[in-house]
Amino acid sequence: MRFLAALQFLTVIPLPRRLKISAEDSGRSAGYFPVIGLIIGLILVGLNWIFIIILPPAVVNALLIVALVVISGALHLDGFVDTCDGLAINKDVEERWKVMRDSRAGSFGIVGVVLLLLLKYVLLNSIPTSTTMITLIIMPVVSRWAMVYAIFAYPYARPSGLGKAFKQGTTWPRLTMATLIALAVTVALAQLVGLAIIFLVWVMTLVMAIYFKARFSGLTGDTYGAINEAAEVGVLILVAILVHLGLAPI
Repeated sequence: MRFLAALQFLTVIPLPRRLKISAEDSGRSAGYFPVIGLIIGLILVGLNWIFIIILPPAVVNALLIVALVVISGALHLDGFVDTCDGLAINKDVEERWKVMRDSRAGSFGIVGVVLLLLLKYVLLNSIPTSTTMITLIIMPVVSRWAMVYAIFAYPYARPSGLGKAFKQGTTWPRLTMATLIALAVTVALAQLVGLAIIFLVWVMTLVMAIYFKARFSGLTGDTYGAINEAAEVGVLILVAILVHLGLAPI
């Protein structure tokens, strides 16, 4: 049930029947987040295999980014937009929360998401095709793990909300489970480079979470989404650097 809760929450992948999953079950599903990331990565790899036969790489990379947004239901992008809008407000915490809850996207959020997607596209184009498929798997696995770490390690800001259920349900065993899965996938695909990627994404997550905690008096569901998006970009940047330096074994 918890695996299905994670799948239903993080993706738009249809299940045989729409499950009625409680907030508590969703909150306890964080250990499966990297597994969902692996599923997303395998779908992207499959799409890449199909698209590259009939389309040039630049077009394929654009379609892969679109597919990633569609598969996740733009869940994390929405959180990224709201977080950008909240960061743009130089008022008290309550006002920042109010802006983040507003369904309308502000100019800061729109600019932020455009730059984010542009950066993903440029980075994917900078990665050779021989490395693309492994990167497409590592990226969603590590980014979903980064969310689990942030949920576990930092306080939840608001008195209520679905994010609070995740905070309460993400225990040491679930963080350990998510970490072992993420490590197994990345090490299997990229050996020591995989370890380096996870470590550096962890450092980036640490810095972001500390900053968000200072700005919002804790983390929220929106900042979890922002961390996921930033972690995806972080993986792409790291792979691009390693390839450029000739250090990537893939």
